[in-house]
Amino acid sequence: MSGRQVDRGRVADVVLAAVVGALGMGVAAFDEGTTALDHTLIALASAALAFHRAAPRAVLAVATVLGTAYVVHAHPGPLSALPVLGAVHTAARVGHRGVAAAGGAVFLAGYVATGPGTQNVAERAGLLAGWFLCAVVTGLADRNWQAYLRQTEQRALEAERTREEAALRRAGEERLRIARELHDSLTHSISIVKLQAGVAVHLARKRGDEVPPALLAIQEASGEAMRELRSALQVLRADEPSGTPALLVERARAAGLAVDLAVTGNERPLPRAVDRAAYRIVQEALTNAARHAGPAKVRVRLGYGTGEAGELTIDVDDDGAADPARPPVPGTGLTGMRERVAALGGTLRAAPRTEGGFSVRARLPLGETV
Repeated sequence: MSGRQVDRGRVADVVLAAVVGALGMGVAAFDEGTTALDHTLIALASAALAFHRAAPRAVLAVATVLGTAYVVHAHPGPLSALPVLGAVHTAARVGHRGVAAAGGAVFLAGYVATGPGTQNVAERAGLLAGWFLCAVVTGLADRNWQAYLRQTEQRALEAERTREEAALRRAGEERLRIARELHDSLTHSISIVKLQAGVAVHLARKRGDEVPPALLAIQEASGEAMRELRSALQVLRADEPSGTPALLVERARAAGLAVDLAVTGNERPLPRAVDRAAYRIVQEALTNAARHAGPAKVRVRLGYGTGEAGELTIDVDDDGAADPARPPVPGTGLTGMRERVAALGGTLRAAPRTEGGFSVRARLPLGETV
């Protein structure tokens, strides 16, 4: 889908450049004294618009220089400003307001300086000034609108994620409630049945009587029911997903994220709480990298400390678009990570890196392994 969007954007840029060039050259064809040099300047200034997404400031510079050279040489009408107007709009759209305004001012100064000092030229200059102001304003408005759409989409995703987490939490609480009810009611009743059947069988054998087959069946069935009930209770109480950080890395790679995994120290079984927390931290960090880092490389490092009271170090770094000057607002995921780490007596740092990208570093005390 992203490849199709890029292709469509390039086609749209080429179409824009072609339309602007056709309009400019069509108008120039009706002006007396238009030379091949003028057509070349119009064509090059218009063609530069096809690259405005990759280099908006460079495109603005090229369009301004070529457009100003054209008006100085040919003294055309106001429509000669179309390539520069397009470049000013696209530069303002990506946030280069000052550069966009300067480009428009340079072209306008060249247009006024080379024209005869008549009322007609003054009116045309005023018209062009209004056009350039509109180009800057519409570019800024488009930029703000795109930022609003991205923010709205992010809020919708965060709200959906929060709803999913709340639903999972409620489902887990309901499972635990059912497990308690089953344990308090069925387990007690079945235990009594099994105990009474066992006592009856024991007394019958002690007296030398033949044990009724029905009594043996009750004893065996009650024992089987107890084993099945214990298994069901274990399933209901399993409120955390099973898996390892290595499995999460493989899933992220399959989804298209460039991830490297490195393990240092003596890898060994972890306490259940630490194992669950490590899984969730790596899962959340990889999810955030896939969502916010863009086409970045991610490095996951797990370090097993030595000694009985060692610690597990989890580092997840990416080289994405995070900026230290604009730290992210902690959402539900980062807050959940901090709560898990704090509950285990560990430390967590999640912030943009100085060299760019985002870093998550957690230290979890291991204690005694189980």
